[in-house]
Amino acid sequence: MIEDIRGPNGLALGHRTIDTIGDHSLAVSPQNYEVWLTYLAGWSPDLKSALDAALNAGEILTDERIEEFYEEYFSTSKISSQVMETGNRIAQEIADALGALKSAGATTEMYGAALDRATHSLESESIDPNGLQRIVSALSAATKEMSKQNQVLSGQLKLSSREMERLRSSLQKARAEALTDGLTGIANRKLFDETLRLRKSEADKEKYDLCLVICDIDHFKSFNDTWGHQTGDQVIRFVAGALSKFALPDHLVARYGGEEFAIIMPRTMLSQAMEVSEQIRKAIEAKKLMRRSTNQPLGAITVSFGVAQYKLGETGQQLIGRADKCLYQSKNDGRNQVTSEQALRDVADEDAA
Repeated sequence: MIEDIRGPNGLALGHRTIDTIGDHSLAVSPQNYEVWLTYLAGWSPDLKSALDAALNAGEILTDERIEEFYEEYFSTSKISSQVMETGNRIAQEIADALGALKSAGATTEMYGAALDRATHSLESESIDPNGLQRIVSALSAATKEMSKQNQVLSGQLKLSSREMERLRSSLQKARAEALTDGLTGIANRKLFDETLRLRKSEADKEKYDLCLVICDIDHFKSFNDTWGHQTGDQVIRFVAGALSKFALPDHLVARYGGEEFAIIMPRTMLSQAMEVSEQIRKAIEAKKLMRRSTNQPLGAITVSFGVAQYKLGETGQQLIGRADKCLYQSKNDGRNQVTSEQALRDVADEDAA
C-alpha cells in the first residue's frame, strides 16, 4: 500500500530511513536520505531492484556508491547535459544552414547582375557575333556557378535536416527514459507527480471534474514468493497493459510503486471513473495467465481499486490519501473490487443511522 509520509506512518518511515543510513555507516546527507527513503517506501521499483541486487551481492554501500544511485535515479544532470549538448548541436546546424543560405544569396545576386548585363548588351543595337558569343559564354558560366551553389545548398540542407531529426529523436528518447517506468513502459512516479499538479491546477482554473484511481495487485507478495520475480514482473506488465488499454486518451496511467498503479482522469466524473475501473477489474479477472517458462497456469490475478474525486483547492496529497483510503476499503471487503468515496459515505451514513 502507499505509505503516507504524514503523521505516525511518516514519522516511522523517517526513523527507519535514518536508522538504515546509520546501519551502513553513511553520511546523513540529503542525497542519501532521499535514496533510502524512496527505497524503504517502495516509490521507485527500479531503484529498489538495483539496491536489492547490490545488497544481495554483499556489496558495501559507500557514500560514493549511493551517489551513483542518486545520479541514475534522481538527478536531472544527465538529461540536462544531453539537452545542453543537443542545443549546441542544433545551434551549429542552424549556423551551417544559414551560412549556406548566405553563400547562396550572394551567388544569386551575382547571377542576377550577370543577367542584367546580358540583357543590357542584347538590347544594344550595335551587337556583333563576337559580342553575342561573349554574352552567351558569360551566361553559361554564371548558370553553372548558380547550379553548383544550388547543389551545395541542397546537400547542406539535407544533412542539416537529417541531423535535426536525429537530435529530436535523441531528446525524445532521453525524455522517455526520464519519465517512464523501465519495466512496464508506462509513466513513472515523477511523471505522475508532475501530471497531477498540472491537472489539479487546470481543474482549479477551469472548474472541471478530476478523478484519481489507485489500484493494487491482490496478494502480490505471496504470488511473487511462489512463482519468482520474473513471473511477478510478467504480471505487473500485464496489469499495466490492461490499465492502458481501457484508460481514455487523456488519462495518465502510472506505476506508483511496486505492484501499485494510478490513473489520473481529467474531465471525468466519479461515476465515469468507477465504470472505467470496473471494466479494467473485470478484464484482469477474466484473463488466464500462463507462466511463460513452463506454460503453467498462474491462477487468478485480481486487482483492488480506490476511486476519489478532486475537491477544488485541496492538495495532491489529500486527493491521494482519499483514493488510498478507498483502496484500503476494497482490500478489507475481500479484494477484487472497486470502492469509491461515495460508497464510503454511504457506509458512514448507515453506521450513523
